Amino acid sequence: MKLFCLFLFFCSFSLSAQTDIERAEKLMSQKRYTESKSILESYIKMHPNDPKTIENLGDIAGLEQKWSDAIKYYKILKTDYPKNANYIYKYGGALGMKAKSVNKFKAMGMLNEIEQSFVIASKLDSYHIDSRWALVVYYLEVPGILGGSESKSQKYATQLEHISPVDGYLANAYIAEYFKRYKEAERNYLKANEIGKSKVTYKKLYDFYLNKLKDSDKAKKLKEQFEKII
Repeated sequence: MKLFCLFLFFCSFSLSAQTDIERAEKLMSQKRYTESKSILESYIKMHPNDPKTIENLGDIAGLEQKWSDAIKYYKILKTDYPKNANYIYKYGGALGMKAKSVNKFKAMGMLNEIEQSFVIASKLDSYHIDSRWALVVYYLEVPGILGGSESKSQKYATQLEHISPVDGYLANAYIAEYFKRYKEAERNYLKANEIGKSKVTYKKLYDFYLNKLKDSDKAKKLKEQFEKII
């Protein structure tokens, strides 16, 4: 009987803990980050190695643009789970955002670790879309003298084509738009929207028409078409 009672106690504790995590994640979705963080910080005192709690705390730090805190949490995860592509990707992403907020010399010293984080994540998971998108952007934004290039960016856009055709077209459009090859960019955005038919693909094309081509007529027509199908 005592053993049964003990079993019930642990089950009850586990369910309560799960409820706390679910409450915290619900608060996160409502952008109530302070309340969510308070629940998670209380929980992690009892479960210091719980990866989901650590990840959520890292995510909140990122959403609040507290990049040093985000790096701290994601570094724990990438160290404890060196084969988890998403943890390593998030660590690289937090480093990348931190690099944008510091002086150029300090940022230059962070580039190699940022790049390697994304590359490792892409190698660990052949279907990891976010790490490949990060590399598309990274190799465009980093100066050529520091390793950036269109061909490197294109390599990962091509990989995206095979994983997700919509992301592939969007990535190719992004590259073309970056170099102001607007006809090529438009073709790719149109193809992405034709296949995806989503708010994301619509918005990318709409923003392109409105902000890059400065073509309000095309933007208006696209908006009218989209409103008919939603």
